Amino acid sequence: MTALRQITLTGILLLVFAMIGTGLVAITFEGTKEKIAKNEREVLLRQLNQIIDPERHNNDLIADTISVIEPAWLGSAEPLTVYRARIDNTPVALVFTAIAPDGYSGSIKLLIGVNTAGIVEGVRVLAHRETPGLGDAIDIERSKWITGFSGKSLENPGLKQWAVKKDGGSFDQFTGATITPRAVVKAVKRALLYFEAHQEQLFARPDTDLAPKGKTDE
Repeated sequence: MTALRQITLTGILLLVFAMIGTGLVAITFEGTKEKIAKNEREVLLRQLNQIIDPERHNNDLIADTISVIEPAWLGSAEPLTVYRARIDNTPVALVFTAIAPDGYSGSIKLLIGVNTAGIVEGVRVLAHRETPGLGDAIDIERSKWITGFSGKSLENPGLKQWAVKKDGGSFDQFTGATITPRAVVKAVKRALLYFEAHQEQLFARPDTDLAPKGKTDE
């Protein structure tokens, strides 16, 4: 066998193995994507249920959603999902997906629940890259700090008190880490302001993206 034929045969064998490998990956993906999607839905539903008690609504939160584009209020120029809780057709609460863009190590993705009285039902962190042992205390698995938003509103503790204590506000910061909690407090405050300004439209409108409404009062 000449060197050229050997090189050609080797190339063909490598191509065949690559095609087989690609095919196996595709088959595996097709066989597991439904399971992955189901698992992701279950995780999301558990987080939503931690914020809005399932007994307080009778609609499917994951099905009753709208997409909004509100960088000034919710921290992202990309569409974000708002989940709507209802009893029959009566509004109960909204759960905003929001971004705190100014975390210490990058953006922090949040779920923020607000009932029709403008009171926070709960907040949970969906994703973050904050420093382990410091900023990651925003995660419910690491500390109970995030639960401190429940029951709060723009009137309680008052608009000017929506800041960490280091900045003259009412919310605790972490020892050695102020940037992370400051970013989350600010994001929750802005979600409350957005809710106050647009509650009726958010419950009423069909699922089409809203254009940005401009800047907040900050």
